[in-house]
Amino acid sequence: MEILSSRVLLRPVNLPEIQAFYRDVLGLAIAREFGAGEHRGVVFFLGNGLLEVAGSRNAGEPSSLVLWLQVRDVQAELLHLSGCGVAIAREARTEPWGLVEGWIRDPDGTKIVLVQVPADHPIRRDAREL
Repeated sequence: MEILSSRVLLRPVNLPEIQAFYRDVLGLAIAREFGAGEHRGVVFFLGNGLLEVAGSRNAGEPSSLVLWLQVRDVQAELLHLSGCGVAIAREARTEPWGLVEGWIRDPDGTKIVLVQVPADHPIRRDAREL
């Protein structure tokens, strides 16, 4: 199988509200828009991936999606988001595996993990040098 492209699909309860959250609060850049009215979809750049926010799910159906977003400074991002009115689900802390994580949720309840990779973490090492 040859994978040419990929993206994560998010089906929110309130499409306009969730699109606004990712566009205006998180500040994700738009890769493309499609459709119209209640069927309008937006594809956001998500680092080296894409997030499509389109369609819908019924209220009461929990989102099973967890977004893992690597940032340079988790604490600074949490402070900024808190100032934008975003509730912090869990403050930043260093996990047993060495990454610094802080958690938020979008207005639909989708969990977003903000991750900082410390300079000495194995993810930053070039395995070719070992």
